[in-house]
Amino acid sequence: MKILFATNNPHKVEEIQAALGPSLEVISLRQANIFVNIPEPYDTLQDNASGKSRIIFDMTGMDCFSEDTGLEVEALAGEPGVKSARYAGEPSTFDQNIDKLLSRLGDHSNRNARFRTIISLVLGGKEFLFEGICEGSILSGRRGKGGFGYDPVFVPKGSTRTFAEMTLKEKNQFSHRKKAASKLIEFLQMYMAS
Repeated sequence: MKILFATNNPHKVEEIQAALGPSLEVISLRQANIFVNIPEPYDTLQDNASGKSRIIFDMTGMDCFSEDTGLEVEALAGEPGVKSARYAGEPSTFDQNIDKLLSRLGDHSNRNARFRTIISLVLGGKEFLFEGICEGSILSGRRGKGGFGYDPVFVPKGSTRTFAEMTLKEKNQFSHRKKAASKLIEFLQMYMAS
């Protein structure tokens, strides 16, 4: 089965495809020759995910899914949250976002944080939502060269290494995106079997 992923982010496409495995082929917007920047104007991950999948479904009539992910830091009352990708302003780089996060956290003793992903699937015009959460903590400095976003400063619960120090396969043992994608796959398998 093939399904359209409403994103222009190649990192997300790679991670989602690895999380979903061979049973579902993910087609990116670029691969489908859809060249559109989809806004994320909402105040919640769910609304942004829903908005993106609805826009692409309305444009193409194709079953599709999208996701929005945020890093929620306990000591910062859930920041950067829905603004994770543009925390340091627009436009901002991964490094600028990390710099702002580490500066805001300072030497605060509470380093608890979590990544949260919401996937919005639009299938036959109906929407279905799936959530994945990865608990962890924020380091005071970067470690590792892999991954993207906040991966160099995030250590998932149950590990001593950052996401940036892991292979994609290792990261998927903890990943918020993998957890949400697993729920998506389980749903689609039941849907196709019914």
